[in-house]
Parts: sequence; C-alpha cells; structure tokens
Amino acid sequence: MKSKKLLRVVGGALVWGGLGLVTLWATAAIYFDARIVWLRLPLAAVYASGILAVWIWVGRPWKAVVTGTSFAVVLIWWLFLHPSNSRDWLPDAAVLPYADIAGNRITIHNIRNCDYRAETDFDVRHHDKTFELDKLHTTDLYLVYWGSPNIAHTMVSFGFDGGDYVCMSIETRKEKGEGYSAVKGLFRQFELMYIIADERDLVRLRTNYRQGEDVYLYRARMTPEQSRTLFLDYLRRANELRERPEWYNALTDNCTTAIRTQRAAAERAPWNWRILLNGHLDELLYERAMIATNLPLAELKKQCLINARARPADKSADFSQRIRQGLPDPNL
Repeated sequence: MKSKKLLRVVGGALVWGGLGLVTLWATAAIYFDARIVWLRLPLAAVYASGILAVWIWVGRPWKAVVTGTSFAVVLIWWLFLHPSNSRDWLPDAAVLPYADIAGNRITIHNIRNCDYRAETDFDVRHHDKTFELDKLHTTDLYLVYWGSPNIAHTMVSFGFDGGDYVCMSIETRKEKGEGYSAVKGLFRQFELMYIIADERDLVRLRTNYRQGEDVYLYRARMTPEQSRTLFLDYLRRANELRERPEWYNALTDNCTTAIRTQRAAAERAPWNWRILLNGHLDELLYERAMIATNLPLAELKKQCLINARARPADKSADFSQRIRQGLPDPNL
C-alpha cells in the first residue's frame, strides 16, 4: 500500500510539474512572440492568471484538461508564426549570401567584408568570388568566448590554394534596434542567417574590435574530400535560407547544432552533450582526434589563442596567414 501511495505521489508530482512547465513556456511564448508589442505583457498576464485561477477554483480532473488544452492552443499559434526575409535589418545583416554550384566551379555571391573602425562603426561591403572546389584543402574551427567557459560562438573557415579563406558563421539575423538575447533565442524572435565572409571581417571583428572576446583557432584533421563536403553543406543551407527563411533557436538551431543538422541524418556525427555546451567542443574534437593531439589539450588551447597575433595584423592583407603562424599541425 505504501509503495502504491508513493507511486501516486511521484506520478502526481511529475504530472503537475510538467503542467507547470508548459504553462511557464506558454506564458513566455506569448510575452516574447505576440506580434502586437504593447499587448504582450497584458496577454501573458491574462494567460498566467487564468491558469492559476483554474488551478485554485476548478476540480482536479478539469485542471489538467484546461491547462493542457490552453497550452496546445498557444503551441499551435506559435508553430504557425512565419519567419521572413523582409524586415528592417541591421546593415551587416541586410544582404544574404548565396552560391551558384556548377560541378567543380563555385561562385559565392555577397561575401561580406566589413571595414571596421570600431565594433559599431563600419562600412559594409560585399563582393562575389569564384572558387575551384578541387583547390579547397583545409578546414579550421574558431571558438569565440565572451563570458561563460561553457558557451562559445563557433565559426568554420575553409582554406583554398593561394591563401584564400572563406569563413562561415551561423548567427541570428537581427533587425535595427534589436540585440541578441539567449532567452529570446529560445522563442521565435530571430531568423537564422548564414554569414559568408572574409576572415578580416568575421574574425578581426572579434579579436580586434569587440572587448573581452577570446578567439581560438583549431586546424581540423579532415581530408580534402571531407572539407569539400562540409563546404557544400554550408552553401546549400545558405541557398535554402535565401529562398525560405527559418527561425533561429538557441538550443536546436544555433551556431553549432546547425552545423550538425545541415548534414543528412545518417551522416551526422554522434550526439554529445558538448555539442550543446559548445564551450567544451574542443575537448570533444580532441577526444575524437579531429584536431591536433600531439600536445596536452591545455597546451594546445594556449597555442591556439590568436588574439595576440590578430591585433598587430589588423589592416594587413595577409591577416589570415599571420593569425595561423605557430598553430599546431593536426596531422602530426
């Protein structure tokens, strides 16, 4: 009898705890995603207070029914919110890149190369460039830390013969007056954007113009064929987002998880918690021997911190070469 009573108590706690969580989520979804801004707080307050009233005044069987039904209504509304490519974007997010893929010949349009005077003072520039796929030989990973050691921004850069690098950054596409928020990123606040840029844009912004960001550059242990496959994955996703916008999500479709999910399901690397807590992604890659392993990880990280090399290379045409000086060879 005691065990049955305990099971009922535990079961009830799980049910009502779950209903409390979905009520919290629905309230937050209304608050962040209602399209009439001035109605967000009143609507969220009405929803939360209405559920609370049901829990206080309605009989037990109907509490769960009303709570679950109300959540389902909010969820259906939320799922039908549509992303857009037509908003009043920040200047550095206003132009989407895309690529023409014709066999070995790849032409990338709207490669960004902002000329920075300060983090928020810059000229936006774009250009087109054609690459030969068989001249792509290397892939490098950037991990950018700005606060917590558990979370980083990831970028991937592809190296071609002749010293050309094309850097890819998966980010939120922000509107004018809008800033990033991890909490808002859990809801439908930001569209997903693939930025394709020169390293003197994406990397130099973080090493030379933003304060308090540490940038680590790891050479990846990949064959040219693997690099080319990953490169094409990025370009196809960029093309898809130009034709059909999608929502960014801080958990399921962010700068790291999107790298994995842009691959076909059967070809994805095994899931690991460090894909989500991506500040530890270098640990995972080290364990999987996808970066240099001839040094202890702590020493490898020390050598891969590039801020000190990037600052004096600020305006140099050979910025990409200078930040790579002394990087450990992943193939040793």
